[in-house]
Formats: sequence, C-alpha cells, structure tokens
Amino acid sequence: MLLPKRVKFRKSQRGRMKGKAQRGSSIAFGDYGLKALEPAWITSRQIEACRVALSRKMKRDGKIWIRIFPDKPVSKKPLETRMGKGKGNPEFWVCVVKPGRVLFEVSGVSPEIANEALRLCAHKLPIQTKVSRRPDLEA
Repeated sequence: MLLPKRVKFRKSQRGRMKGKAQRGSSIAFGDYGLKALEPAWITSRQIEACRVALSRKMKRDGKIWIRIFPDKPVSKKPLETRMGKGKGNPEFWVCVVKPGRVLFEVSGVSPEIANEALRLCAHKLPIQTKVSRRPDLEA
C-alpha cells in the first residue's frame, strides 16, 4: 500500500476539488494512459488494486507507470463516539484527482492488451475514466 514516509502535518482539512487538472494531464511516459473524467479521492487500496489488475493482464510484459500518489490523510472518529473531543486519527491515505488527470500509463504491449488492461483497471476505480493514447503514436 502506498503512503508517505513523513508528512509535515499529521491531519489535513478536506479541501475542495474544483476545476480541471493543471498538471499531469498529458501522457508523458507510456503509449497508453487512463485519464480521469470526474473529480474524486482515490485511496491507496484502489491504486494497489489497479496495479495488480494491470500487471496480471499484461502478464508482466511491458511497463506500468502510476502517475498518482496518496499524500492526503483522511481521519475518522471511532464508531458510537459523541461529538466534540477533537478530530479523529488518520485512517487511510487518498490522492486528490481532478478531471483530466492521467492516472496510469502502460507501454511495451499491443494496443489490444493495453486497452483491455486499462479497462479492467478502470473497473477498480470509483470514477468515470477513458483510455487515451499518445498523440504522436501511429495507429
């Protein structure tokens, strides 16, 4: 599971997911990519499930790039706890994803396998995504 080694602050505020992705919106490393179409929090468990699905489908040929990292702690208060008494402890880590962000990239496999692998990966995520390819890649 992905999580930061150290953070400056243990707990963070929720924030908002307004607007489109400023960075990471183009395919930079691989030939095919999975792009987010909606804003969401992607947990480290979901990222790991996607990674496993991709590597299984590609039978460990080719290369996978994970372009997101969960660096935001989400805290929860215990069940049946009354209001007050401060903020809960960090429970899991999420990555804030905005529309247009490239989540995963693959290369070194045929277009059919890449499309199928990224489709399987998309089923593990709580958002709508689309498979896109690098613009300079010949069809």
